[in-house]
Amino acid sequence: MTVQELKTAVMALDTEQKQAFILEALPGLAKDAMQDPGFLMQLLPVFLGIVKESGLDLQQLLQFASMMGTPNAPRN
Repeated sequence: MTVQELKTAVMALDTEQKQAFILEALPGLAKDAMQDPGFLMQLLPVFLGIVKESGLDLQQLLQFASMMGTPNAPRN
């Protein structure tokens, strides 16, 4: 299956199914994709575009992400 075929299939899902797909597939996809450090630099503008389009305040999102962080993670 090609990337275009996958995209077409996912886009044909209803909103609830798309949300379920994202929540179920993203963690596994991220593990593989994050093996390439340069990929994060490609992903960041996509993520920031999603945040901007949603109307979320980036500062609030960062605060939320900070609260959701790993409790044992080193902090700077």
